[in-house]
Amino acid sequence: MDSARLRAEYADARYVRSRSERLATRNGALDSLDSEESEGIGVRVRVAGCWGFAAVRGTERRDAEAALTRALAVAAAQPLPSSAVELAPEPPAEGSWRSPAERDPFEVPLEEKLSVLLAADEALRKEPLVALAIAHYRAHAEERIFASTEGALCEQRLREAGGGIAALAVEADHTQIRSFPASHGGHVAQGGYETFAALDLAAAAPRVAAEAVELLTAPACPAGRSTLILAGEQLGLQVHESVGHAVELDRVLGREASYAGTSFVPADGIGSLRFGSEHMNVTADATSPGGLGSYRWDDEGVEGRPVPIVRDGVLAGFLSSRETASEIGLERSGGCMRAQGFARQPIVRMTNVNLEPGEAGTLDDLIADTDDGLLIETNRSWSIDNKRLNFQFEGEAAREIRDGRLGRLVRNPSYGGVTPRFWGSCDAVCSPSEWRLISLLDCGKGEPGQLMRVSHGCAPARFRDVEVGVA
Repeated sequence: MDSARLRAEYADARYVRSRSERLATRNGALDSLDSEESEGIGVRVRVAGCWGFAAVRGTERRDAEAALTRALAVAAAQPLPSSAVELAPEPPAEGSWRSPAERDPFEVPLEEKLSVLLAADEALRKEPLVALAIAHYRAHAEERIFASTEGALCEQRLREAGGGIAALAVEADHTQIRSFPASHGGHVAQGGYETFAALDLAAAAPRVAAEAVELLTAPACPAGRSTLILAGEQLGLQVHESVGHAVELDRVLGREASYAGTSFVPADGIGSLRFGSEHMNVTADATSPGGLGSYRWDDEGVEGRPVPIVRDGVLAGFLSSRETASEIGLERSGGCMRAQGFARQPIVRMTNVNLEPGEAGTLDDLIADTDDGLLIETNRSWSIDNKRLNFQFEGEAAREIRDGRLGRLVRNPSYGGVTPRFWGSCDAVCSPSEWRLISLLDCGKGEPGQLMRVSHGCAPARFRDVEVGVA
């Protein structure tokens, strides 16, 4: 970084080598086998408060110097800001970190992975009305080295693996789908091949297929106001869309308005904005074991740590960078700068944005305490405005709750609301024994666009007087 020190007030460089593998079966046959690898260096500079970024696929010193020269030119082409803030202070990152993995997913024979998928695929197709059976697997590995003109030098390596299944049932012109353990890519976690094997897809397949068929004749979700219990993927996605994106500080400050949108949350709302009920406690935690948003340092060298976002229903913090944190007077960055690979510059992204568990006992306890309502666990689709305020979600299926017991399946369940009003209706969250991480694999943001993998920890939660069956 010696050359950068002479030419910029601040500079950092990231070497990133990544590898991904995706495998899927469809009705008993191999449907896809994809493998990708990339390697290169991204260089970021700050000159007179202006940022510049450039990336290169090579890994030699001359390649890094060429990227530095281009990054400096980009910074020089930017209009000077009316007032530039200093970066929030941070000790230089030093050391190395690896995510735990018992078995490297890239060393597992292809035949072994395929046999697991085919067994689950076959079990799905034992239901005659299942017209389409899908089983899928994915793995990702990444190595990152970060250095900065402030003296940072650190290395990180991680492994991820997971997958899922889906059954599409068809009768006449009517179709229904059920997924496990989640839709939109299944479930993926940091770890080795053991994280995929633990899903036990073949064992879950008969229930998944049976529910897809049952939904063909199930009654439609009734319209009106009802009590909802959200769990699993559906609750995790609710946290992601209405909380996680709403507290990204670059959005709050208007930096993402032209693409990803803004936020209803004001920059000066810490300690005063009522986000939800007293049962709502949210933490952004880059140290959550197994989370796709877990790391030792973010992509500007800030050490990951738990950051309070909502406490007792009141806004307590933001997802932030060193620059945005300084801009609103925070002492430290939230450690939330992440980039997709070497060829994109870091932007404010979610870590593991987690809804903390409460004291409502198990899911069975919560259901028993609910006279009438719906339980939704798996998402089908979602929509939310660019301020993260008005939303609508649809699940794959719901279970009716009658007199504290689970009843029949209901097809096409949907609900809508306004973010602070909806979270204000939360009157119970299950206890720590029910808390789980769920994964989301395609969170999009930035220009040019970047996809990021994130996780959200949650235990089932209950919401009163929610509009359901919305069109």
